Amino acid sequence: MDTIAGLFSFITTPVSWIIVQFHSLYGAVFGPDSGWAWGLSIVSLVVLIRICLIPLFVKQIKATRGMQALQPKMKAIQERYKNDKQRQSEEMMKLYKETGTNPLSSCLPILAQSPFFFALYHVLANIADGKTIGVLNQQLVDSAREAKIFGAPIAAKFMDSSEKVAALGASLTDVRIVTAVMIVLMSLSQFYTQRQLMQKNVDLSVKTPFMQQQKMLMYIFPVIFAVMGINFPVGVLVYWLTTNVWTMGQQMYVINQNPTPGSKAQDQYLTRLLKHATSHGEVKGRGKKKIVAAIVAKGPDRNDNERKFITALSKQGLAAQADGSVIKSVESTADSDAASGGAAKRQQPKRQTKSQRQTPSKPSPKK
Repeated sequence: MDTIAGLFSFITTPVSWIIVQFHSLYGAVFGPDSGWAWGLSIVSLVVLIRICLIPLFVKQIKATRGMQALQPKMKAIQERYKNDKQRQSEEMMKLYKETGTNPLSSCLPILAQSPFFFALYHVLANIADGKTIGVLNQQLVDSAREAKIFGAPIAAKFMDSSEKVAALGASLTDVRIVTAVMIVLMSLSQFYTQRQLMQKNVDLSVKTPFMQQQKMLMYIFPVIFAVMGINFPVGVLVYWLTTNVWTMGQQMYVINQNPTPGSKAQDQYLTRLLKHATSHGEVKGRGKKKIVAAIVAKGPDRNDNERKFITALSKQGLAAQADGSVIKSVESTADSDAASGGAAKRQQPKRQTKSQRQTPSKPSPKK
């Protein structure tokens, strides 16, 4: 891990500078040697990085959905050229080029975060050894070494010896309890994020090897995090736990607001949208209108969720338009007019009074 971190040493100065700026802010509130000041500085570093990575996250979502949509075609290519690996690769690349899909785009946020992650690891490793690094002078290094989060120094690791932990002014029990809890939370957040994706935001109508791979990753990634976590300093665990929570919340927002077509999340979203449209008589919001417009544009290619949504709108006397708006259905209006017109034609005869009914009518005179 130290060797890998050393490869990203070129970014340690920017990372250490950002941490110092946040530390000066939080230090004025909690005290410069406080674990809260240093811990919140690391959390703020994560938030800043993740905000900058939002455009890459959008690309990741689009790439993942593109890969899901291509799975049936990819499977057909694999079956057709199963004995010719070179032709298979050529056809795959041709398919990616035609559809504008890049398999590596789904990994962009993780790849972009890696330099910051390893740079932070390198910074904390130097703090543990009492060495200056980047813009962290000796005074700041000593302050960071003394900072503790729930009794565990930010530079301590689960696998550290009791002597090394004692040198940081803490007990081995405190360090192992804190790191164990953070490792469990880190693994659980990773598992929940992947499970949420598999259960709600995958097109269940298409069964492909891609889905099986995602299901395997749901169980493999948390184990990898747990194994690697025992060698992470507390500060890095804070970093990774924060980024996992951010990813979980960001994904939850995307699933609720822009779910994958054909997924359980889309069915739930369109159910909410139907209630919104029927209660207001219209669709409010540009995002909602964009989704309705996309469904209208699909025509006969709509999935089951989308067909159910259009049918339900029709039953409520509404019709979705190409611009994403919803208006009163023409058929419903015609039926209403026909019903009111028929009623007018079938007017009941004027009711006679009792005296009129009892008085016999006079016979007409003979000519």
